[in-house]
Amino acid sequence: MKTRILGRTGLKVSEIGFGAWAVGGNAHGNSYGPTDDSESIAAVRRAVEQGVNFIDTADVYGWGHSEEILGEALEGHRDDVHMATKVGGDFYHGGVRMNFDPGYIAFALERSLKRLRTTHVDVYQLHNPPMEMMGDPETYEVLEALKAEHKIDHYGVSVHEPAEATLCLEAGSPEVLQVPFSLFRQEWIEEVFDAARKANVGIIAREPLGNGFLTGKIRPDARFPPGDIRHHWQPSMIAGRAAAAERLSFLTGSNRTMAQAALRFVLAFPEVSVTIPGAKTVAQAEENAAASEAPPLSKDEVARARQLYAKDFGM
Repeated sequence: MKTRILGRTGLKVSEIGFGAWAVGGNAHGNSYGPTDDSESIAAVRRAVEQGVNFIDTADVYGWGHSEEILGEALEGHRDDVHMATKVGGDFYHGGVRMNFDPGYIAFALERSLKRLRTTHVDVYQLHNPPMEMMGDPETYEVLEALKAEHKIDHYGVSVHEPAEATLCLEAGSPEVLQVPFSLFRQEWIEEVFDAARKANVGIIAREPLGNGFLTGKIRPDARFPPGDIRHHWQPSMIAGRAAAAERLSFLTGSNRTMAQAALRFVLAFPEVSVTIPGAKTVAQAEENAAASEAPPLSKDEVARARQLYAKDFGM
């Protein structure tokens, strides 16, 4: 497993991390379908055995269940990994609402620490806060206070769009940015990466497998169960994503699966410190981790993938 430095945090992280959204389960929806907790725990442990040392979750995933899974899976191995979680989806007061009040952030961190069975998190991230907060230096004061208390070591922001990332970079405070970067979402390359590199802000690339479609295993006529985030997607959207993935299949080979090719594309950009594909099974965790040793994409392959994206994959 190759490693990279996570921006100015200085943390030495595995270039393939573990995204723990899916292992939060399906009890409260906003998931990737049903899970088996014993298999989830085994997947996390297998990833760590394979050299993965960066684990990313959020308190809202499964309303705390993802963090509970990680707490159990990593019992006795806390010092072997860098733990990142997120805050902002307040599920403690009935339903889920966005809450970034300083008092709530401190409260939610204490609950996360208990579920994760740890005294601190390595990276604490605001989970897709409102755009007006991102460029306001006051937003980060509570995080600085938690850092001073040694309850968090570093902090960052998870964003949806490049304009949001730009605001964070202009504020000068976040040490890392988490962005949805994949073969399907390449706009970050032109709009964010140069500024992030100059600011020495580490990039965590989430959803590198395009919500599962970049594994090449989802059919154009696929339908998803209730609770799965893809359940309400229009059939045309599902068919379109499957077709786009098929047009990228030239990236596969005897030594590289489609999922590994998708991860190698993300890692072709040095601004990315770590990518965090999700896994619900041991087999998925092994395939993801093995991408670090899979053949890198050639310059021609990267260029062709970028051309396809620029042309909306011919659709």
